[in-house]
Order: sequence, then C-alpha cells, then structure tokens
Amino acid sequence: MTPNRTIRIPGYQILEEIYESANSLVYRGKGEQDNQSVILKVLKQDYPTASELTRYKHEYEITRNLTIDGVVKAYALEPYQRSLVIILEDFGASSLKQLFNNAVGEINEFSLSQFLNIAIKTTEIIGQIHSSNIIHKDINPANIVYNPETGQLKIIDFGISSQLTRENPTLKNPNVLEGTLAYMSPEQTGRMNRALDYRTDFYSLGVTFYELLTGKLPFETTDALELVHCHIAKVPMSPHQVNQQIPLAVSDMVMKLMAKTAEERYQSAWGIKADLENCLNQWQEKGTIEEFSLATQDISDKFQIPQKLYGREAEVEILLAAFNRVAADFVADVATDGVTDVTDVA
Repeated sequence: MTPNRTIRIPGYQILEEIYESANSLVYRGKGEQDNQSVILKVLKQDYPTASELTRYKHEYEITRNLTIDGVVKAYALEPYQRSLVIILEDFGASSLKQLFNNAVGEINEFSLSQFLNIAIKTTEIIGQIHSSNIIHKDINPANIVYNPETGQLKIIDFGISSQLTRENPTLKNPNVLEGTLAYMSPEQTGRMNRALDYRTDFYSLGVTFYELLTGKLPFETTDALELVHCHIAKVPMSPHQVNQQIPLAVSDMVMKLMAKTAEERYQSAWGIKADLENCLNQWQEKGTIEEFSLATQDISDKFQIPQKLYGREAEVEILLAAFNRVAADFVADVATDGVTDVTDVA
C-alpha cells in the first residue's frame, strides 16, 4: 500500500491508494450515496494526452462489454478535472504482484497446490476472453487480481487489448512499446516480422507462471533492448533448473508456453488447463507429479495460417546469429543516461 495523495472525486469517498503504475493511480473507495465498495482508476497526469484518454475509453468499453465472471466489472467512466476515472468492481482482491511481494519487499512463495489452482483459474478466464475475440496483450501478475479468502480471481486492465483476431505489430523503440516488456512475447515486440494473435497471451502467461514458481523473471535485465533480444533469441533456464523442487512436468509446460514461435506453444487455453488439471490431480492423489505427454487435448478452435519457415532451419540459424551479433554490438556501443524503465505502462 502506498501513502494517500490528495485526491477528491465527486460522489466517492477515497479510502486508500492501492497501486501506482507508470500512467495510473488506483484507489479503493466507496460510493457516497449507495456505500458500495469500488475501485477507482485515474490517469496520473494533470494534463493527459489525447491518446491516454482514448486508451481509458477503450479500456472501459472492452471491460464493460466482457460479461465474464473472471473479468472485473466496469461500472462507469466519469470525468475528473481534465481527465477520466474508471469506476470498477471491488471484490476485496489484491494483484498477484502485491500478494507475491510483501510490504518489505520479501517474496511470499505460493505452494505448488496454490500455484496450480491459481494457474487453472487464470487459464480458464483467458480462454473465455479469447472466445470473446479479445487479445489481452498485457497478461502479468499485476493484472491478475485474487482474493485468497474467497478464492475469486479476475483479470483486469484491458487498456491495450485488441478486438482483432490478428494484427501486425509495428517496429518501435523498446522504451515506448505498449505492454509490460518483461512479459512480452517475441512477436509483440514488433521485431519478428510476424503477425500477432491470441497466442501472445500464452507467452505472457508462461512468464507469469515462471515468476510465480521460481520467484524470478526468466530474463532479469533492466535494459530494454537487451530484454527484447532475450525474448527473441535466448532460452532461459527452465523452472526446474532454477528450483529442482518444481516438477519436470510443470516446468516443461511453462517452457512450452514460452516458446519463441506461436506455433510451438500451446494452441488453446483448454489444452493448457487440461495439463494443469492433470498436474493438480496427480499432486492431490499421490503427492507427486510424474512426467506425461503434454498438449494431448490441445485443439484450437481458431484457424491460423502457420508463419513458421519449414525446411529453412539453416537460413533461420544464420539470421538469428546475425541478429545476436548486431544486438550485442548495439548494447556495447550505446551509452545510457540511466536505468531503463521496463515496468508496465497501465
């Protein structure tokens, strides 16, 4: 929890500030007339840009129209000074990011059964979002909120979500990419010359699972260009290599989710959920999880034209080697003014 700042929103009593991102401040409050508990999300800048205001309107419309239990409800979008405030459902939850890191910055580890239950719920909601033809594009622990007492879990922050089933990302400076770079799929960086579809969320889900299991991100650099290079070209240590207490089957699932190309990942949320449920059932029945064939129930209901180059492995290796050399030379030559912020831009 962060210290309260002076803010007054007509019609609401502000109780506490609960989160701050690069662009937004999030408060817990209640309606003065109906005494209903709510979350209020307001733009941080006194003079937000037109694009920031448009993004808030987009987030509200997407959230309001998604009638899914696992998506937080949007009650209203209201003017606030020269800005906007989104009024959201409050079900007494905290983000996984907040639950994972306590007030003094120490890591609160989830047990394996807790992780599997959270992972199953998250995966099921992502599947429902995809069935509504929405790509979230910013799945990470800050955007998954959970109430440990009730077991309710919901996904938030649809500010950069897409209603397209497929889009072509444009090449941008790594410091201004939309989303949270530490969790971003290779194709979402705009440097892969590949279309982006719903499977970008599976990569981000894999990074989220990796962090919840190991207490670490797969790539811990804070340099934006180097982080993009890692997502595209480097294979991280598996969760099992980081912590041998993590079963190989669970570790292999995470690594499959984090495959560099979308074709090599899971192809459906239902396939991911089936394997997670297999792991949970084994753990509950035997106290251990044996290895098994992954993705046997992974059938996508969406037709995708493969973008993988078949029969061109040697050429791909040459291109990747060239990319690695250029990226290494660039990182070595560029002088930076300070640590690059690669946190979310919600």
